[in-house]
Amino acid sequence: MRIAVITGASSGMGRDFVRQLSARENFDEIWVVARRRERLEELRKEISVPLRPVCLDLSKKESIEEYGALLESEKPEVAVLVNASGFGFFKEFTEAELDGYYDMIAVNDSALVGMTYRTLPYMGEGGRIFNICSVAAFQPLPYISIYGATKAFALSFTRAINVELKQRGIRALAVCPYWTRTEFFDTARTDDTITYYQCYTESKDVVALAIKDMDRGKDVSICGRTAKLNAFLTKLLPHRLVMRVWCRQQNKPV
Repeated sequence: MRIAVITGASSGMGRDFVRQLSARENFDEIWVVARRRERLEELRKEISVPLRPVCLDLSKKESIEEYGALLESEKPEVAVLVNASGFGFFKEFTEAELDGYYDMIAVNDSALVGMTYRTLPYMGEGGRIFNICSVAAFQPLPYISIYGATKAFALSFTRAINVELKQRGIRALAVCPYWTRTEFFDTARTDDTITYYQCYTESKDVVALAIKDMDRGKDVSICGRTAKLNAFLTKLLPHRLVMRVWCRQQNKPV
């Protein structure tokens, strides 16, 4: 049984990966992973590939083990893994609850590692891993400090394993969008901590480019000129200066 596994499939980029990959490739099933079963069931109306909703809370280590047990039971060939689960919130570091940070690290990083680790034994030559990172990964971001740090981890991890997995014919791609129109903002933007949003990209465009960039053999996919310029400049400029510019954009003290 040839399958794709897509986390965060109830909304945003995860949902667009389901739509676009199902239209592009032949799978026996797509396993869609999220907490909200009703949102996963809605996807059945949009695609012709059989869907298997897998309702898991990826902030919990037990959920990763439950997923591993399901793989062991079914023994599928996983052709594609998309790690699209994640969330963030915009706050001064001490203004948010510590448990919220723990959950963010668990979903954005620990689950990313766990899902990848449990999936790889079932992935053969030609397998592909898409990890949703962010342009936030390229620089320290005051007032989004933990979110940016989790994405820096995800970017570094993805690029490193891409090198390790080449000998097995498996590729990993870090998808690094800029501000993207998804439900992410329903959680992230609760007040005026962050007020300056330079531009937005559309989720479907980020996903379409990621699929193309994977085919091109890239290890990082950045959608849009502004995002690419941002990533380029943060490599060249001192991060102290980059943070000063960011804080001024957000009307925060430097």
